Amino acid sequence: MPDTHRGLLANEIRNRWVRLRTLVMLRWFAIGGQFAALAVGLTFFDLRLELGWCFVAIGASVIANLVMNFVYPESKRLTEREVLAMLLFDLGQLGFLLFLTGGLNNPFSLLVLAPVTISATALSLGATTTMGAVAITVVSLVGLVHIPLRTAAGDVIEMPQTLQFGTWIATTIGIVFMAVYARRVTSEIHSMSEALLAMQMALAREQKLTDLGGVVAAAAHELGTPLATIKLVSRELMEELEDNPELREDAELIGSQADRCRDILRSMGRAGKDDLHMRQAPLEEVIREAAEPHSDRGKTLVIDMAPGEGGALTQPQIARRPEVIHGLRNLIQNAVDFAASTVWIDVVWTDRVIELRIIDDGRGFPPHLLGRIGDPFVRRRKTVEDSDARPEYEGMGLGLFIAKTLLERSGAELSFSNGRDPLTPPGEAGTRSGAIVEVIWPRSRIVPQREDRGLGENQPFLP
Repeated sequence: MPDTHRGLLANEIRNRWVRLRTLVMLRWFAIGGQFAALAVGLTFFDLRLELGWCFVAIGASVIANLVMNFVYPESKRLTEREVLAMLLFDLGQLGFLLFLTGGLNNPFSLLVLAPVTISATALSLGATTTMGAVAITVVSLVGLVHIPLRTAAGDVIEMPQTLQFGTWIATTIGIVFMAVYARRVTSEIHSMSEALLAMQMALAREQKLTDLGGVVAAAAHELGTPLATIKLVSRELMEELEDNPELREDAELIGSQADRCRDILRSMGRAGKDDLHMRQAPLEEVIREAAEPHSDRGKTLVIDMAPGEGGALTQPQIARRPEVIHGLRNLIQNAVDFAASTVWIDVVWTDRVIELRIIDDGRGFPPHLLGRIGDPFVRRRKTVEDSDARPEYEGMGLGLFIAKTLLERSGAELSFSNGRDPLTPPGEAGTRSGAIVEVIWPRSRIVPQREDRGLGENQPFLP
């Protein structure tokens, strides 16, 4: 999915992202804290405050909450504009209270960080930028213009100008830092969630295809006997209806349609039911199955199988899992996409591990992205050369993320590297000079401990 489409989808989802009840509850907590702060200031510190205006500011929040509770249902989810409006109202109400209670001399001035942080976690970049700018403006205004805090004796409670300026700088930096930090973390969480969803959909699709193959195989096996009976009966009818050409033609039609059904079922899957042989397969066959969709794309696929030190001459039988096949298929697709002409798949096994390397003769991974390969939605800006070579490609690293995640679930460890130094001139590089993906499984994680033989039990077809 291109970045533009993904951004639009994210904005559509975010538009109904925050519940009204959540913001109302947070506002009630803020109102309770503001009343408590006023009570403590009057009781323990004997402060002289503009109580009338303070109660007006807090009362505005109370009225707003009551209106929200009565007008809207608790389950209402707010649009981005509605959330931004509520946060701006809270920020303005807090700024007015700070103006009445000493400005930046009031230690509760740090609370201006709260609306900005909520905006960074729930709203778009534009809305968060607006919130940050308004918050910095509010802090600057109350730092310059405010009603001083006074005790009952008339003494003014005020920090030195240097400390006030330091508080303004610290609060401003805190607003920017919290906005950027919360935005970054939230974006990574959302990207990971989207990528995991895509991975689950890909794995579910692969599993459905595998299950469908089993259903077709079971149907072909179970329908074999009735189709053979129909064929036999049609032949007997043809022999008995030699003197009746019209009925004989009907019998021949029945026989031909039975043959057609048999051919269709045979083309859809081989005879067999829950064939336990299909749950595991020779290592090379699993690799060929993963590579098969990309074998006719104009690139040469070379599969080299060899035992390693201490490995048996016979290649191992491995579990034929959808996640293994789909993960390897994504890695091979990436290699074929970027190879100049050839992709090598080298496989070595020992009595402890199974090691697979996928190498191409392309330009390799971008060196500055090597450390981030396997993260979702990682992409680099397309060059003119990329656009000419692969105009349809809009990769964002999602395929490699899915492959890495699926293969790691099967027990594999993956590493990514390049076959040459990025400063090496193209003419001096060897044939295997492109990207290298190494996949290593412990044998115990991918080789079944026991071998299943024969056919499983028949399973009923449920309506």
